[in-house]
Amino acid sequence: MRGHVVTYGGEMAYDVEKTEEEWRTELSKQEYQVLRKAGTERPYSGEYVDEKRQGIYDCRACGAELFRSDTKFESHCGWPSFFAPETDAVEYLEDRSIGGVRTEVRCARCGSHLGHVFDGEGYNTPTDRRYCINSVSLRLDPADQSS
Repeated sequence: MRGHVVTYGGEMAYDVEKTEEEWRTELSKQEYQVLRKAGTERPYSGEYVDEKRQGIYDCRACGAELFRSDTKFESHCGWPSFFAPETDAVEYLEDRSIGGVRTEVRCARCGSHLGHVFDGEGYNTPTDRRYCINSVSLRLDPADQSS
């Protein structure tokens, strides 16, 4: 996988660094819980689960470009799914929080939690990867319809 790989307990320096109090002030309660505390929104509750507009999905915390709409696909898992991020836009962390091992996906610019990535599930995509991303971690910047 492209991007930074951080092992459990590793520390990264980010281009955007703020205190926890600054994040709490700037983000809604739900945004803070997901982006800064690695929470998860309820399945099928996010604003981008069924989104079809073209554009770029940015990090809601720092505005970094993360995913393009042409990499979004229907996985029917309850969260927006993408098969590839923008080059070097994300970092990967080993996540043992639920008893097994998963791969957490974070914004490489600010370290905010986005979701998880799963390999080899058999989706008909170029990468056979599913980036399962919380809608609350994203903000869609719609494509300019006038061009």
